Amino acid sequence: MITRENRMLRRPGRRFLLLPTAEGALEPYELSIPRAWSRPDGPHTSRVAYAAAHVVADPLADPTPATLDWDATLAFRRHLWSYGLRVADAMDTAQRNMGLDWDTTRELIRRSAAEAKAYGDPYEMIACGAGTDHAPDADSLGAVARAYEEQAEVVEDAGARVILMASRRLAAIARGPEDYHEVYGRLLRQARRPVIVHWLGEMFDPNLAGYWGSGDLEAATESFLTLIREHAPKIDGVKVSLLDADHETRLRAALPEGVRLYTGDDFNYPSLIRSGSDALLGIFDAIAPAASAALTALDEGDTETCDAVFARTVPLARKIFGAPTYHYKTGIVFLAWLAGHQDAFVMVGGAQSARSVVHLAEVFRLADRAGLLPDPDLAVRRMRAFLTAAGIL
Repeated sequence: MITRENRMLRRPGRRFLLLPTAEGALEPYELSIPRAWSRPDGPHTSRVAYAAAHVVADPLADPTPATLDWDATLAFRRHLWSYGLRVADAMDTAQRNMGLDWDTTRELIRRSAAEAKAYGDPYEMIACGAGTDHAPDADSLGAVARAYEEQAEVVEDAGARVILMASRRLAAIARGPEDYHEVYGRLLRQARRPVIVHWLGEMFDPNLAGYWGSGDLEAATESFLTLIREHAPKIDGVKVSLLDADHETRLRAALPEGVRLYTGDDFNYPSLIRSGSDALLGIFDAIAPAASAALTALDEGDTETCDAVFARTVPLARKIFGAPTYHYKTGIVFLAWLAGHQDAFVMVGGAQSARSVVHLAEVFRLADRAGLLPDPDLAVRRMRAFLTAAGIL
């Protein structure tokens, strides 16, 4: 049957497709006119801004163990650098603790840091996560510290900045704040150059509940600040991913002079960046062109444009990072596929199945409205193929 919707979908010069809704129906959707985003001449000056980058899985390999499409993975990092953003690699956006094993991570760190040299000092252009995920059976504070040291050495030898990631093993065996201080103090005293300390909330990883020695946020914050104050010369900044803007603002004001606060709040980043936080965000992977435009406007003192550009990305960010938040990587990789940065929508460990078809259809709509589908024809073809494979079309 030729319905009115079908006639609309075939109209010359228009880009329509049918998308599923939360109510179980299909509705026609017309894509926006694609937006052209300009690239800056170099890194942004008003804020230090890292995009936490995803990895591209090899679509012809088994999902486990991790096998990467190295060409596409490294090309995506060049895409981020081209927009004046720094790269945060080998972190949770790259599926650490969710399928990316240490052998592959070590190679990722080495290759990405080597690529960064084309854009400046690797220590400035790329920061990489060091954790304890390769030692899941570490049974003492000393064993946890040694696991951290092994990974931090790989990052430092590559010339990148170290990000001390939160450790599931430390969270499991620590009995109070003093145990966190013992491990982190040992690491910070040894650091060759200032590092970033990451506080990852349990909404991103439920295994990290009670980090810094307490399930009470204020007590955990005081423990965290005590550590930062004692070792401030060895700390470039702290990356806070708690999705609590008021708490972040208070924490930022309490930090020692010279220690940055890198917001990891993928819900409230526009206001936090405007008010003084730097950024280390997974959502910047998906919105790199828009984030760059907003930061360029901020560099130029044009706060109105900065606010307007960021505002158009917030609905997308809140959808991608909606509960359960730890599945946000699926939306990130889906958009990279729609935008043409990789040839297949596959993920390490098969994580592409972690979100529903309806969820990803809404991600498609919101990305289009934010101007983040650079080739609408490609995006439509791929979205139709995805919906057909899902049995929707």
